[in-house]
Amino acid sequence: MTSGISIQSDFPLRSHNTFGIAVNAHAYVCVSSVDTLLGIRNDAALSVLPRLVLGGGSNILFTRNFAGLVLHMCSKGIEIVSEDSDAVYVRAAAGENWHSFVQWTIGRGLGGLENLSLIPGSVGAAPIQNIGAYGVELKDCFHSLSAFDFENGEIFTLDKAACQFGYRDSVFKHRLRDRAVILDVTFALPKRWQPNLQYADVVQEMAARGLANPTAQEISEAVIAIRQRKLPDPGMIGNAGSFFKNPVIAAAQRDALLLRYPKLVSHAQPDGSVKLAAGWLIDQCGWKGKSIGQAGVYEKQALVLVNRGNATGQDIACLAQAIQADVQARFGVMLEPEPIFV
Repeated sequence: MTSGISIQSDFPLRSHNTFGIAVNAHAYVCVSSVDTLLGIRNDAALSVLPRLVLGGGSNILFTRNFAGLVLHMCSKGIEIVSEDSDAVYVRAAAGENWHSFVQWTIGRGLGGLENLSLIPGSVGAAPIQNIGAYGVELKDCFHSLSAFDFENGEIFTLDKAACQFGYRDSVFKHRLRDRAVILDVTFALPKRWQPNLQYADVVQEMAARGLANPTAQEISEAVIAIRQRKLPDPGMIGNAGSFFKNPVIAAAQRDALLLRYPKLVSHAQPDGSVKLAAGWLIDQCGWKGKSIGQAGVYEKQALVLVNRGNATGQDIACLAQAIQADVQARFGVMLEPEPIFV
């Protein structure tokens, strides 16, 4: 015990990261309140340790033991805080499981997050990555969040603009990295909900189910089915979902690639740039289903790297580097990993 805070030393993190990498943290604390964060900030011994904020561990690759303090966000709570003519505002604590939260909203007749069903991780981690799937990003229904500032010990609030959301990006990966800890997130769920069916996979699933005008619940069920077919369950085989971001390139570069690769998968962006399908690029380089030792590429989706047994984080990182090199050599495109390397 330090400053009344329960600290665990040499804490095993294998069950706290979805890759299932066997590493330890020098120190670990379950954070369920702001008081715990204040206690850590005001403790001379704890405040100088490197910090790592951990949610569901679904967007992280541990390449070694962590020689600092892991702050595992364990806070719980979901509530409807207000509503107006346009939306119902729902707040969830950082430690809530993301998929469970999505199901909570749908169960109360609130649409908007259904396309983000079954994404692993926690509510508090979701804004950091601006998680997205099947035509929807977190920012589309985001209202605000509150966070703890380790520099001054105060709680502050950020609205959508202040979060500086981008493609798998936010201010928490830049200016506020290593400084802020997200405490809770508030979403504005629209009263005049409309289904988002812009992705072909979702449209095809709706057609297969004979649903012309699906509800949020039906879209959620369809997205769950699609994800379960394509992606491995982290409880069965270690993975962090999509390992690489879909690269965004200039339209001219895409046009040049199309001359050599007519089947190139690409999507035009509002700003005139083009997003390529990273999974297609990796597949074309022959990596789907391949392994280097215990680190491998999933047989059903080339965008997913997996731990086939007792792979280390370094094993996964080496595999990722080999894939990056092949894609760069063949297509002139550098893939950027989604997970944070620690």
